[in-house]
Amino acid sequence: MKKIIIDADPGIDDSIAIMLANSIEEYDILGISLVSGNVHVNKGRKNILRLEKFLKKDFNVHIGSESPLCKDFINAEDTHGEDGLGETYLSYDEKSCKSDAIDFLIEEAKKKDLTIFALGPLTNLAKAIEKDREAFNDTRIIVMGGSFRSHGNMSPVAEFNFYVDPDAADYVIKNAPRKIEILPLDVTRKFVLTPNILSYIKRLNFEVGKFLEDITNFYMDFHWEYEKIIGSVINDPLTILLERNPDLFKSNTYNVECVTDGPARGMLMVDEMDFMKREKNMIIYEDLDLYKVWKFFIEKITGEEIDERILGDLL
Repeated sequence: MKKIIIDADPGIDDSIAIMLANSIEEYDILGISLVSGNVHVNKGRKNILRLEKFLKKDFNVHIGSESPLCKDFINAEDTHGEDGLGETYLSYDEKSCKSDAIDFLIEEAKKKDLTIFALGPLTNLAKAIEKDREAFNDTRIIVMGGSFRSHGNMSPVAEFNFYVDPDAADYVIKNAPRKIEILPLDVTRKFVLTPNILSYIKRLNFEVGKFLEDITNFYMDFHWEYEKIIGSVINDPLTILLERNPDLFKSNTYNVECVTDGPARGMLMVDEMDFMKREKNMIIYEDLDLYKVWKFFIEKITGEEIDERILGDLL
């Protein structure tokens, strides 16, 4: 079993990533650490409880940072809805959650052979690495964040997670003992849940498909209004898909830092041409085999084999 922790700010696509991870038999989900991002950490907690009710699962939930390291908190409720799940306001069963995400990350990292999927701002990870850097010597960190050659979604150059807490992003990039791995918008923008794909998922597994439809309706409306996309970009599940299928993704290693202030706040500054002659400190994924990634995603989240001819037509 592969030991994993999901550090998240759920969030529609975070929730889909957690659903996907829950469907993978090889994963031992040690816990979910929550950070403020798409929604405040308190709303994120409620969304995990909603997921627990739908999945009939009891996650080990740890509450983390309520605000960025230095900046004022900015949410994405315009994108994810006031409740963070497409304004579905699904019911949930209340339970107490531990308020120790930073210590939880450190304690589990010390046990070795851990993979952390960082799906929100990197505030929790920055605090944990600052508190005990050596604990993470054997920890793989896969991050959804940043933008390389593509435009941003918060500014011309910045992706949301890195814009919300650029100081944390820069700190983790420069101080994590192992090279962190970044899935930027360049790649995730290619992974669009269209109405046709969603309809196919509903045919394979109505319960899962209907849940996805309910939480992504708001998301699809947002993408149409602002980007004229028929569908919704579901960024975060790609971190899970990458870990399971590394051969389906292309990457390179670069020296990278995150701009923390000014009009380029949150920009992933990549020294692609090696101007600075610095150590290459980050793995950046730049492309994917879209058909095979979708095939894996749909089969895992529905529990059904797909008809490859149908999927080919949908893509």
